[in-house]
Amino acid sequence: MKNKSKILPVLFGFFIMGFCDLVGVSVTYAKDYFSWSETQAGFLPSMVFIWFLLISIPISIWMDKKGRKTISLIGLLSTFIGMLLPLLTFTQTACYIAFALLGIGNTILQVSLNPLLTNVIAEGKLSSIMTAGQFIKALSSFVGPIVAGFCSVYFNNWILMFPIFAAITLISGIWLFFTPINEKDDKRLTSSFYQVISLLKNKTICLLFGGIICIVGLDVGMNVFTPKLLIENAELTKEIASYGTSWYFAARTLGTLCGVILLAKFSEIYYYRINMFIVLIALSCIYWIHSQYIILLLVCIIAFAISSIFAVIYSLALHTLPYKTNEISGLMITGISGGSIIPPLMGVCADYTGSQSGSILVMLICVIYLILCSFHKFKTIHTKPY
Repeated sequence: MKNKSKILPVLFGFFIMGFCDLVGVSVTYAKDYFSWSETQAGFLPSMVFIWFLLISIPISIWMDKKGRKTISLIGLLSTFIGMLLPLLTFTQTACYIAFALLGIGNTILQVSLNPLLTNVIAEGKLSSIMTAGQFIKALSSFVGPIVAGFCSVYFNNWILMFPIFAAITLISGIWLFFTPINEKDDKRLTSSFYQVISLLKNKTICLLFGGIICIVGLDVGMNVFTPKLLIENAELTKEIASYGTSWYFAARTLGTLCGVILLAKFSEIYYYRINMFIVLIALSCIYWIHSQYIILLLVCIIAFAISSIFAVIYSLALHTLPYKTNEISGLMITGISGGSIIPPLMGVCADYTGSQSGSILVMLICVIYLILCSFHKFKTIHTKPY
């Protein structure tokens, strides 16, 4: 029976999925804690997002054999161990390993939770429930920096945020474990890894795959970049600057909700193109600003504008080859590895220039690519001219 008692533990898993965004605020604290260079700090997000490149397709193949719930529980276990490790030891190596385990767990949850939802809800409600899941994930991303700042200010130890998130993950795992879910065996043939990768031979798919890498890299880059810019330009302490990340995620959450409404009224391409031009203007201005309030305003504008672009690119890809939906989905999830590529490049450029201007340059390149991508002639999805 598909009811609320089965939906809630699956949706709660989306809250755990949002823990991957802890890496943004953690870069700021870890850089100071370990006296890292910008380049060293830039590799921390890579520990989280590289796994989307390495294991998302194998996990989707494994899921057909082991089941969605089992794979989801493995993802929660990996996240739990990653959040528990800093309590036992917190060396530089342990820090990288902890976030690698977080990334592995997050990749598994990204691959398994959405399909698991189809086993606990009616087909007609799938889209709205998935949107609810993304909202819960965004809420988790918003809360993370607040918890980190609270632990740093009131307990003088930001590392104490990890056991808090470990406990929440444990609750999620126990709840899901004891929730009976009947998974239908649809006997679907699973594509091979080669069959999925070969889709990149299609020019449009290859272009959109690059778009996924850039939009995720831009999102993660802004997550990492915001507190650093507030420290550099507005001369805030790292505890206060870390709240800039929460402003970013609050605006992104609002943008996601507004995007649902706007995309129902306007063409995806029109929405995509206008928002990316807004991002280009805001990002071009932000480095020259020294007022924390104007910086936060521009950060919120960028977050709001990019919040639904991933979904638009994903949708364009699915409509390019509608008979290859499963393969396209696996490939686009692999593109989330952009979160592991862009931040290290930002760190290297920031070290080279001696300021966050280097980071902005990398993000501007991503934005320009996304704008050029928006002018490609895609297969029409909606006939609305505006």
